[in-house]
Amino acid sequence: MKTTNLKVAAIGLGSMGYGIATSALRGGHTVWGADINTDQTNRFISEGGQTTPLSDALNTIDVVIVTVLNAAQTESVLFGENGVVAGLHEGAAVLSCATVPPAFAKEMAARCEAAGVHYLDAPISGGSAKAAQGKLSIMASGTPTAFAKLQPVLDSISETVFHLGDEAGAGSAMKAVNQLLAGVHIAVMAEAMTFGMTQGVTPDKFIDVISKCAGTSWMLENRAPHIAAGDYTPHSSVNIWPKDLGIVLDIAKDAQFTAPITTAALEQFAAAAAMGLGAEDDAAVAKVYARNAGLTLPGQD
Repeated sequence: MKTTNLKVAAIGLGSMGYGIATSALRGGHTVWGADINTDQTNRFISEGGQTTPLSDALNTIDVVIVTVLNAAQTESVLFGENGVVAGLHEGAAVLSCATVPPAFAKEMAARCEAAGVHYLDAPISGGSAKAAQGKLSIMASGTPTAFAKLQPVLDSISETVFHLGDEAGAGSAMKAVNQLLAGVHIAVMAEAMTFGMTQGVTPDKFIDVISKCAGTSWMLENRAPHIAAGDYTPHSSVNIWPKDLGIVLDIAKDAQFTAPITTAALEQFAAAAAMGLGAEDDAAVAKVYARNAGLTLPGQD
């Protein structure tokens, strides 16, 4: 089957965005990469990204993939001083991948629609490794036309696309549910591992046993090895969680829903950020527990 070649702008080349951009490139699309970190942009060009400035090509772009940190950055990319929407041709489409409140996603969709641009509310899950492999899970909602316009790119970057409705907001609502679980699982994994250390259970033994028992989770199996190796190279940083769990709690407040376990997990990530660990891998939340218990984690002096 012939692959549809689209002109794609991948804006945001962090740990997730870079993998998405390279997967789109590998999928046969013509891709411009853009990031405030020019080293990342130049790296992407060296791997096959377009060399001409995105601003010169913007009116020919079919798809804009926005993989930035938060709602404020998403809005800036789309509608800020140099926002891309104003330069896109009618019928172009935006794939918005950041974790944002559902109400914000609905607002962005309405503003894009007013400009003649399709918008898919499409938060992502799977981590940097799956982003690089083109095997993300995408929680998407938007019009059937938006899905159709973006299908060739979705095929390139994802393993599973969940169609969650015809209106923006539903994808972001599902991502909030996912982030509640993911953030809590990371924090409680760190709590369980360090608790085990107080009882003589080494991190390696913890992983060996618990990963094969009922207490395991995807996050435990993915993040616990980072602690055991003493390697906190950020695949997903501590700083993401005060933001994402904060979004969860804001949504919960609006729904008059109490989420005490989410609140407790957020407090641990906030403590990690206050310790100067914000840019480290989110498994570094274990260092909060280790400090409080007087433990020495692998790799620590």
